[in-house]
Amino acid sequence: MIQPQLHFLGDGALLCNLPPPATLAHQQRIWSIADAATQWPEVAEVVPGMNNLTLILRRPVADMDAVSKRILSSWKHVDAGQLSGRDVDIPVVYGGADGPDLDVIARHTGLSTAEVIRRHSEGEYVVYFIGFMPGFAYMGGLDPQLATPRQNEPRLTIPAGSVGIGGEQTGIYPLASPGGWQLLGRTALSLFDPTQNPPTLLRPGDRVRFTVERIAK
Repeated sequence: MIQPQLHFLGDGALLCNLPPPATLAHQQRIWSIADAATQWPEVAEVVPGMNNLTLILRRPVADMDAVSKRILSSWKHVDAGQLSGRDVDIPVVYGGADGPDLDVIARHTGLSTAEVIRRHSEGEYVVYFIGFMPGFAYMGGLDPQLATPRQNEPRLTIPAGSVGIGGEQTGIYPLASPGGWQLLGRTALSLFDPTQNPPTLLRPGDRVRFTVERIAK
């Protein structure tokens, strides 16, 4: 079993880092430890990431080594399958103005645009973590043949709901923002609403399916 590398960030945080690649099994273990750590008296906040977990500690922490030992012990014994996500369907308008990079992805992969849409919409994805901005879900499970590098020059503004491919992952922009992912479609669903509890539509561990609402010309 791969063990996490522990790094103290001053005296206020502890970073648990795993070597690449990121896998679903590693992420499940990270989610489980994050869930358990919310009950630890030394921990004020947990921040799960891609292949890593940051624990924000309450100050002062009397024994930093004890916190490290607790993390390593939990890593060995945690039940990584105890947390289950939800099934979430995301309707997408593929192509056209909503997916301006669909042709770019097709040329890079050597597939037709119809095949790109078919493979993307038939994939089964898992939310690995939420990051970059509130509600932005990084998902694993992309068909390897659809992997496409990010743009050399990011766009200054990407509309909220845009569905893109960045390297070996797919994701959805929850808010209008700059970004460099290749855009193949857009959903009308709200990914982030600060008036709701929780404010994000997607959560780590959720299983996501993209459905074809229509294909724009």
